[in-house]
Amino acid sequence: MGRILILWFVIGLMLGACKGSPAPPAGKSEATPAPSVIVEKEKSVKEDPLPPEVKIRLKRDGKDAYSWELSGSDVDQILKVNEKLKKQLGGESRK
Repeated sequence: MGRILILWFVIGLMLGACKGSPAPPAGKSEATPAPSVIVEKEKSVKEDPLPPEVKIRLKRDGKDAYSWELSGSDVDQILKVNEKLKKQLGGESRK
């Protein structure tokens, strides 16, 4: 067991000594090369387009009943907003 431990210790020392950078020759003085610069292009992030705007005109009459008028460019979005208002406020909308 002791021999194996000593063998691993010696192997570790040899590998540690081999990893060092080699010494430059004493007779020649070389200038270190300039570091290379890598330019990366910025990734253009595609932002999700804003959802279509739905304008809501909410009205309340004297009996505390609500009605609303919806306008916008996307019919599907208008229908979603209309259903949401029906659930939250209860009642029917007038268009």
